[in-house]
Amino acid sequence: MEISKKHFWLLAALCACTLFPFLGETLFNTRGEPREAVVALSMLQDGNWILPVNNGVDLAYKPPLFHWAVALVSWLCGGVSEFTSRVPSALALSFMVLAGYVFYAKRRGAEVALLAALVTLSNFEVHRAGVACRVDMVLTLMIVLALYSLYRWTERNLQGMPWLALLCLVGAFLSKGPVGLGLPCLVIGIFCLLRGYGFWRTFLRLAGVGLLACLLSGLWYVAAWQQGGQRFLDLVYEENVLRLLGKMSYESHVNPWPYNVMTLVAGFVPYTLLVLCALFVVRWRKPRIQPAEWWHRLRLHVRTVDPVRLFTFLSFAVIFVFYCIPKSKRSVYLLPVYPFLSYYLAELLLWLRDRHGNVLRAFGHSLAVLAVLLTVVFIVVRTGCVPESWLGSGSHAAQNQAMLRALSSTPLSLVDWFLCLLPVVAVWVYMKVRGHDSRAYARRLYAMIALVFALFVSLDAVYQPLVLNTKSDKPQAEFVKRTVPTGLVYSFRTDVVPGNPLHPFTINYYLGDRVVPFTAFMPRSGYLLTGDNDIEAFKQRYPDYRVRLVADFHHRSCDDRRMLYFYHFDRP
Repeated sequence: MEISKKHFWLLAALCACTLFPFLGETLFNTRGEPREAVVALSMLQDGNWILPVNNGVDLAYKPPLFHWAVALVSWLCGGVSEFTSRVPSALALSFMVLAGYVFYAKRRGAEVALLAALVTLSNFEVHRAGVACRVDMVLTLMIVLALYSLYRWTERNLQGMPWLALLCLVGAFLSKGPVGLGLPCLVIGIFCLLRGYGFWRTFLRLAGVGLLACLLSGLWYVAAWQQGGQRFLDLVYEENVLRLLGKMSYESHVNPWPYNVMTLVAGFVPYTLLVLCALFVVRWRKPRIQPAEWWHRLRLHVRTVDPVRLFTFLSFAVIFVFYCIPKSKRSVYLLPVYPFLSYYLAELLLWLRDRHGNVLRAFGHSLAVLAVLLTVVFIVVRTGCVPESWLGSGSHAAQNQAMLRALSSTPLSLVDWFLCLLPVVAVWVYMKVRGHDSRAYARRLYAMIALVFALFVSLDAVYQPLVLNTKSDKPQAEFVKRTVPTGLVYSFRTDVVPGNPLHPFTINYYLGDRVVPFTAFMPRSGYLLTGDNDIEAFKQRYPDYRVRLVADFHHRSCDDRRMLYFYHFDRP
């Protein structure tokens, strides 16, 4: 089977047009993105690319590959910004989509490979990770590329050294620790055993590759240990061992195993709706409870199934089951399964196109209604027909009202209006497709996917910046910067989660890494950032300090969702 150059360059153009243009439009509005960006900022400011310290006292919680990438892009562009800090994730998603297309086009055909790549690029969870300043998309790229490369190694009967896989395993190790190396080796190990390679042969070959990857990755760990000492070792142990065992010093994203099922279902929006529609046309058979027969059929199926399909299934199933084991669970942990599950969704799309075109029509019409409804609601909001009083007067009313004002009164350019109306244009194109033959269903399928991309573009370019920028702490950081142009600014936070005190990551980033914990420095005077009733705890703990309110921002910090206050303090 051959790769279609037209498909390849179409995917490259889609990645370029849908991921990169709007990376800098949305301000940092969660604690995760500025926490990673400030590590790269401290690398460039201090020149320490091994174990930089930020927030005055913090070591980075993850290995440095992602931060190196952000720092390099930012150095080339003249400084760390929202755009430069998100470029590595967008590049990682682009490379993963193109690599997946090449891998499956060579082995399963160009059309199913194209659809799998399009589904990978246009589902909610992967798209969200691909435009965020987080380590997860780079880790996912490394894991997925390592799996593809190790599969190619099995096609060579495990002969020679899989150099590309080795480099990807090192990259995965340096993205988030040993789990990045262990998962690809575990998947390929099970695959080889099921394909009859033999236990010791498989184990020794993979152990050799894994050991070499550990040694290469260990160069950074040794250098970091020389700088950080026991504190660094304790951090590595907690993040990689205690997190897996659920024995961390603080609770971090503790969820039961059904959480992974729910996040996977939600993450594949909008294609989840298509799967639900397809359930009504699948022929269901009542299973016969004969375990011996099931086992015989399973063994026969494993021996005769296409190896690419077996590899794809194992890549999904093993990683999914693995992440059901630790107590700590997050939706982004499952990102490596999305390219492989997207392949099965691509096969489902082709099956529906050929046999049940009405299901595709129902799904496409649902998307069209959603796109038109989104545009109509936005126009209604712009006309001022939605009063702020409808949003109530609860604790979050001020934030909701700020979002409504941003949607209704922020000036929009002609380009912004075109991007808002882009889903409606895509709906018009979709509705122009007529006919009930196979060609019409094929055109309708791609028009439907184009509609999904149009929705994502509108959300990234207009809707999301208008709404989420109201949550950002950047305006508060700019006030602090005007008040304290140079020098340190101190923070005092009581623990939201026991054992895990939060720092004002967003304000710290926008102030250029000048915010440090008060308790680590104990200055005689200065300026203090606190949240909610933290100042009362401060007065009780340090009664010899005088405090004066400088600003009540009437704003919930996007880091911990607590009201933000700014004080001046001194000690007589």
